[in-house]
Amino acid sequence: MQVPLIDLKAQYATIREEIAEAVGRVFATQKFILDEEGKTFETEMAALCGTRFAIGCASGTDALLLSLLALGIQEGDEVITTSYSFFSTAGMIAWLKAKPVFVDVNRETFNLNVEDVMRCITAKTKAIIAVHLFGQCCQIEELKASSIPVIEDAAQAIGSTRSGKPAGSFGITGCFSFFPTKNLGGYGDGGLITTNNEILADRLKMLRTHGQGVRQYLHPLLGTNSRLDELQAAVLRIKLKHLARWNRQRNEHAAFYRHELSGIPLELPVIDSQNVSNYHQFVIKTRDRDRLKTVLAENGIGTAIYYPIPLPYQPCFAALRHKQGAYPNAESCAATSLALPIYPELTQSQLERVVSVIRGVYN
Repeated sequence: MQVPLIDLKAQYATIREEIAEAVGRVFATQKFILDEEGKTFETEMAALCGTRFAIGCASGTDALLLSLLALGIQEGDEVITTSYSFFSTAGMIAWLKAKPVFVDVNRETFNLNVEDVMRCITAKTKAIIAVHLFGQCCQIEELKASSIPVIEDAAQAIGSTRSGKPAGSFGITGCFSFFPTKNLGGYGDGGLITTNNEILADRLKMLRTHGQGVRQYLHPLLGTNSRLDELQAAVLRIKLKHLARWNRQRNEHAAFYRHELSGIPLELPVIDSQNVSNYHQFVIKTRDRDRLKTVLAENGIGTAIYYPIPLPYQPCFAALRHKQGAYPNAESCAATSLALPIYPELTQSQLERVVSVIRGVYN
């Protein structure tokens, strides 16, 4: 029995007719950029996240970049962020020639260590990018206690909550990705930014359209071209209707894993008591990670390593001269973590197959 890490075809089969109708609606209008589908989706996302504004853009990476631009981050500024995340979290800081200041993570939650963040704040610190990794919110309320603007990298956390508040509602901005494998994934790239700040929202709308204001061909800002097109917005609006159910199914699968894998020498995900996770990933940790990954692959079970190299040790950051051992928890996570299949369409027999093979390795 094959159990892929994710099966987008299985999801598509359940919403095929809805998607066809939505896409056909856009084709009928022949309006593909910044029209009603996108505007309505922005309104629906703002409602989901409990924010005043939502601004669509071309990708989750651009959501981070536009947020930094809107805050005026420039060369020489320092932006504190995690040492363990997808590359764009730090890459967009460096793209603006600002300095990414990395902090270690909590080994249990994979999220940044708040105490380390506070120790790293200097006069040059202009922002903090706080990542909600694998669908679990970080301790963001403690970060907000500082006077530094906090950008939420909520790319993996749509629908997740902390103390009842949705991811994307805590920071000066919240950044979402609609990469196809996300809990809410498009049929191509896409992203979105949430905020409660009207001035910032207006600035973001300008930055995503070449810095153009309300008057065509007049550009008060130096922006870029980063818009969520109408086809993606139409698809995402259909999927958004199913998101809560899909996230519940992920939680049910996670509960099954927890029950069936208890007693096996693995570290299972630790969820903060204040959090409800969307389980974008179900990431276990084991010193036998590479052997377990190999055996699972031999049995037709897909897994992935998120992420094999902590961000400070990426070759493009060599000039920052981070030494091995400086981020011990991130290094430990990189060496021991393994993501198991968790997507909503997993069948009971597939889940049992994953558990059976893992048990076989340790028994």
